[in-house]
Amino acid sequence: MKKCLPLLLLLCTVWGCKEKKPDLSGDVPVKPADFIAVFPKINLPYVVADTNIHKAGDTITIGTKAFLQFFPDSSLNPITGTNRKLEIHPVGKIEKEKENYLLLKISARKKHTSLVVFVTDKKNKYLASKEILRTGLDDSYVHSVSINREPTFLMSQEKFGKENALQFSRTGWVYTSEGIFMVVINDSNEDPTKTNIINPIDTLPKKNKYSGDYIRDKKNFISLRDTKKPNTYLFFVHFEKNEGSCTGELKGEMKMKDANTAQFTQSGDPCIIDFRFEGNEISLKEQGSCGNHRGIKCFFNDSFIKKKEPRSSKHSK
Repeated sequence: MKKCLPLLLLLCTVWGCKEKKPDLSGDVPVKPADFIAVFPKINLPYVVADTNIHKAGDTITIGTKAFLQFFPDSSLNPITGTNRKLEIHPVGKIEKEKENYLLLKISARKKHTSLVVFVTDKKNKYLASKEILRTGLDDSYVHSVSINREPTFLMSQEKFGKENALQFSRTGWVYTSEGIFMVVINDSNEDPTKTNIINPIDTLPKKNKYSGDYIRDKKNFISLRDTKKPNTYLFFVHFEKNEGSCTGELKGEMKMKDANTAQFTQSGDPCIIDFRFEGNEISLKEQGSCGNHRGIKCFFNDSFIKKKEPRSSKHSK
């Protein structure tokens, strides 16, 4: 027994020295080193599709409170709106010379799951973010993202059309030294006038004063929906100019500055858009650099007329 005692003490010492798993609930402060440690290194190239996104990432859960210790609350708005009942899982990290790319899988009430890349500097300061894949898009396409060593994030949608011909659209994004994501690849064999546009906020409430759909045609419109704050609107704008050769799309929140004007601005994004309401018309004017959300030769400078809501049928007494 005496001979076994040193061995037992050694085993107890080794067991006691094992590092405890960090508390990622957010109820206590999380050390940056502990937060980064839960992201495994991604072997590039890396490919994931909406059909197998459930296999991506670790089973570790990052609490929303812990997430918000490292990333601004506004970075979630384009992905989940004001919903903060989220499931967040680390997928992996890509380490480059000047910045790191952290991939997270974010689910909102199980309605959809998004794969999002968050860019930080070497001191873990948030720089930018972009949703690169989303499930729940009922458009008959298979959506995927492929990441190469640069890294370029190549977002693709594919489906088989008539005569079993493959139809595809692919857009490649890179993070630039200006602190934004920019399109560097745009490849498609589809007619842009026939490509369906998915309005991600279409089914949300529209009871507030300016909520509704403002349109020019099916390819050029802006939708406004309610948030919990009466002076803040969730919006989704899409436009296609020059016969579809230059497109723009943005989802975010606009805050009213006074009775007739509002503005979109978001931490980490140089894009700033001013909105003005006059009667049943809304006009947009781009102030900051919004190249992360549109083509190079077109801008968020436009106006749209509010679509009349259908009257609810009333039964005669």
